[in-house]
Amino acid sequence: MSDLSLTPSPGHTSTSTALAAAAQSFLRFSLGSQAALLPTHQVQEAVTTAAARITPMPNMPPALLGLINRRSQVLWVVDLALLLGLPVAYPNSQQYNLVLMQTGSVLLGLRVDHIDGIFATSLSQIQPPPNHVPLSLVPFLRGCVLQAGEVLLVLDADAILRAPALQAS
Repeated sequence: MSDLSLTPSPGHTSTSTALAAAAQSFLRFSLGSQAALLPTHQVQEAVTTAAARITPMPNMPPALLGLINRRSQVLWVVDLALLLGLPVAYPNSQQYNLVLMQTGSVLLGLRVDHIDGIFATSLSQIQPPPNHVPLSLVPFLRGCVLQAGEVLLVLDADAILRAPALQAS
C-alpha cells in the first residue's frame, strides 16, 4: 500500500485545502472484536500470507511470532492483539493478515484479525479513550474515534515500537 497524500493537486480550491488539513486517512482493521486504526502514512502494505512463511524464533516473548522475508527485507512479525493485551481470536489460523507498519527506518509486521479498508476522519474527531478502554491499551493510543456507538482505537505506531515485549533484553 502506498503512502496516501492529503495534499491537494494544483486545481483544488481552498476549501479542499482546509478539508485536507483537517482530515487524515487510516487503515482500519480488527483485533478480535475490537476495531483499530493506524495512519496510512505509517502503513507500507496490507497482505495475507501463509502462517508457514513466518519463521518462529526460540526464546522470544509470545507476542513475537517470528521473522518473515518480504520483498528482500527480513522483518519481525508481532501478534498485535497479544502485544496490546487483547484476547486473541485466531489461535490456529493457516493464513495471517499482516499490516506492514513503517516508522522511520523500522519496518514491522503486525498480525491482525481482519483488514477492513481505509477510514477517513477529521482529526478533531479523535478524543481521549472512554473509561471502559483497558488501561493497558492507553500507552499505545493516540486516542479513539467514536462511530455509531463503536470505539475505534487510534494506535500510535511509535508507542507500539516502544512496547516492552519488543525491546531487547
